[in-house]
Amino acid sequence: MEAIVLAGGFGTRLREVVPDLPKPMAPIAGRPFLEILLRDLASKGFRRVILSLGFMADSISAFFGDHFAGMTIVSVVEPRPLGTGGGVRLAMDCVESDHVYIFNGDTFLDLEISQVEALWQSRRSSIIVARSVPDTARYGRLVIQAGRVTAFTEKGGSGPGFINAGCCVFSNTQLDNLAVGVAFSLEQDVLMPLAQSGSLTAFVTEGQFIDIGIPEDFFRAQSLLADRY
Repeated sequence: MEAIVLAGGFGTRLREVVPDLPKPMAPIAGRPFLEILLRDLASKGFRRVILSLGFMADSISAFFGDHFAGMTIVSVVEPRPLGTGGGVRLAMDCVESDHVYIFNGDTFLDLEISQVEALWQSRRSSIIVARSVPDTARYGRLVIQAGRVTAFTEKGGSGPGFINAGCCVFSNTQLDNLAVGVAFSLEQDVLMPLAQSGSLTAFVTEGQFIDIGIPEDFFRAQSLLADRY
């Protein structure tokens, strides 16, 4: 299996506690967060990972090299900030499999890969991984009906619900109609239109989920992920 990991962001909200590192390299119990994420992917059967890099790209690619944890590592670097969508589109040209998993480089998700893979093989249509949380305010909310995401709501609405857990699965041609090197949002420009057309399958995960993008959760991850790999 093959994955793209989006690891090009500036990590602005985390800068106060990790001022001199790119967000994916923020230390969790003494190891870069991205190391924990990649070792988890290796343990789940991934054999090739494309890192979509931007801010301080050299420090990330130098750390992981071309092979890590038994996986081939390919690094692509944005010439300028391209947003989540542009970062994925840049990496898509390196995909060798017929489908690819896309992960956020600041989110740990203990995903039930075998179940997601079975869902992909049965439907061969785009999948977004959803997670139930006690309060969706920070993330925005997914509306799920009959196994499909039908809408995304804005951040700010409080209360329990489903959120985008930072993973989706696409065919290797999903973004072919979008230009390489152009900045756009994966959620607004790709996932939302798929939802509106009724062609975005939802997989609801029950796996551990933590986004280290804010200091509170960065500190919480120190204990939650301390024993991972």
